Amino acid sequence: MSLRVVVVDDQQLMRRGLSLLLETEPLVEVVGEAGHGREALAVVDRVAPDVVLTDAQMPVMDGIELVGALADAHPGLPVIVLTTFDDGDLVRRALAAGAAGFLLKDSSTTDLLDALQAVVDGGLVLDPRVARAAVRRGGSERPPREVSPLAVLTRAELTVATLVATGASNAEIAAQLVLAEGTVKNHVSALLHKLDQPDRTRLALHLHRYLG
Repeated sequence: MSLRVVVVDDQQLMRRGLSLLLETEPLVEVVGEAGHGREALAVVDRVAPDVVLTDAQMPVMDGIELVGALADAHPGLPVIVLTTFDDGDLVRRALAAGAAGFLLKDSSTTDLLDALQAVVDGGLVLDPRVARAAVRRGGSERPPREVSPLAVLTRAELTVATLVATGASNAEIAAQLVLAEGTVKNHVSALLHKLDQPDRTRLALHLHRYLG
């Protein structure tokens, strides 16, 4: 079964080039294109993709606004943001809006395809060149261990949390810990509740501050 992808970029040449590149992969089907976020919302409503791949900087509605709008209109639909800039603030805003991934446009085809599959499987994808900027919040110091909110976690939850912080999907965590995927899903739900995080992306960033 192929991954159904919508590609969003205001530059037609870039958009078509990216679509043609993805369509060379037999497990990927580009089901729609859009030149800005507002147009993308209509396309997503019409074609119901598995994942959206969007540029960050666009007129009318940019990629960050699109991520937030899709999070409201289509909860659970993963969005990967592509950009030419390794701007820490841009990365943080994209992830705070609910993006499932952030890659630079010069990423390899293999990395891009792997990222598409990873976010559809529930993972978080951050280009290693910008990951450090994404989790930095006004300084590099880790919060003091004695005030760590992770103290409320059980040993099993903490083990799962360590892998969630790396961006691993439920399936990957289940395989590594030799657990049923349903058990991992239950642990992740407990983490979201105990750590008061609204979604998996922000949970992973929160955990990375203490475990990364």
